[in-house]
Amino acid sequence: MTLATLASVLQPALAGGYAVPGFVCLGWEDARAFTLAAQAERAPVILQAGPGARAHMPLPLWAALFRQLAASVDVPVVAHLDHGLTLEECRAAIGEGFSSVMFDGSRLQLDANIAATAEVAALARRAGISCEGEIGLVGYSGGAASTGTDPAEAARFATETGVDAMAISVGNLHLQTGPSDGIDLPRLRAIEAASRLPLVIHGGSGVPPAQRRQLSASSHVCKFNIGTEIRQIFGAALRQTLAVHPDRFDRIEILRDTEQPVTTAARAILANLGASGRAP
Repeated sequence: MTLATLASVLQPALAGGYAVPGFVCLGWEDARAFTLAAQAERAPVILQAGPGARAHMPLPLWAALFRQLAASVDVPVVAHLDHGLTLEECRAAIGEGFSSVMFDGSRLQLDANIAATAEVAALARRAGISCEGEIGLVGYSGGAASTGTDPAEAARFATETGVDAMAISVGNLHLQTGPSDGIDLPRLRAIEAASRLPLVIHGGSGVPPAQRRQLSASSHVCKFNIGTEIRQIFGAALRQTLAVHPDRFDRIEILRDTEQPVTTAARAILANLGASGRAP
């Protein structure tokens, strides 16, 4: 069993100048591909079940799937609840065996966000697992606008919540289908000056790969959430196999052809972030 906590993979990343991807999982095929990629690269990996995944498949099944995959390899695998929106949801994930939970209080007022996140962090700590929180609001491409993280508020959030990692809003957006203009470096540097916590970039697909590589090596950003970028590769592989084999109808046979493209893409992301070869 190589199930790992978020803190146990992010603290070495912070010290060593690299980052670990938080891969957004939607099913068995992509979760297994991410795990195989990590094994091939000798890298730690974070498997994430977000709200969409949890609406599609119940939380206990995600916990079992992640734990099974962690047991199948000898590199660190974090089973992470992404964007937990309530204390009850985070408590349930802890009870099911997730090794890390993220409480998303970014839409709350600062005091309420701090109080709720601190409660989840305390629950996680008692269970021997990790907690990620979010300060500032990361918006959506073509949707809700962002609220940039205030460095002074980030310092208070880090101190008062007891989280192991802090997601921030510095120009990143969820669901971007192509590279953005990149990260607001002055804001990021101000946040780094205010706290030593490992930082998390949600919407990592929109950050150009060259900047992801640079930030991994030279900033406190230790985790990039990657979802849309991989979903595009999965979708292209699925369309390709159906175009080449229009009479296929067996779901397992069709989905099998997505595994290699997703594994290859995940390996490239792990290498780009400097995570390859970092597994104990």
